[in-house]
Parts: sequence; structure tokens; C-alpha cells
Amino acid sequence: MSYQQVYTWVRKYKELGKPGLEDRRGQRKKDQAPRSEKEALEARIAQLEAENRLLKMERDLLKKVEELERRDAFLK
Repeated sequence: MSYQQVYTWVRKYKELGKPGLEDRRGQRKKDQAPRSEKEALEARIAQLEAENRLLKMERDLLKKVEELERRDAFLK
């Protein structure tokens, strides 16, 4: 075991406490609770950005439908 490895463990323990020592290799599960307030905020931001992207797509689609309906009514 190297000095660097022990130093890294101590630093993680001081920053995050016991959850900081958990194995974080691989992808996190969607339902897994965040380890820190910062992680929780980052997850919330990502969720809101995804929701915002979907709402913008829905708005653009509705605008396009409205435009096509107006164009169709004009041609008749």
C-alpha cells in the first residue's frame, strides 16, 4: 500500500466522511442517494436542464403545428 493511497483515503474521509470511502467505480445507480449537498445540487440541475430541454421541444412542436394549421387554413 502506497503513501499516496493512504493520503487519498484520509483526504476523502476528511472531505466527505464515511460515505467518501465507498467504492465509486462504475456508474452510479439512478436511485442511489447523493453523497454530498453539492452532488444533490448537481443532480437537481441536471434534472431541471433535461426538463427544460423537453419543454422547449414541446413548445417548438406546438409552434410548428400552429404554423402549419394557419398555412393550411390560408390555402383553403
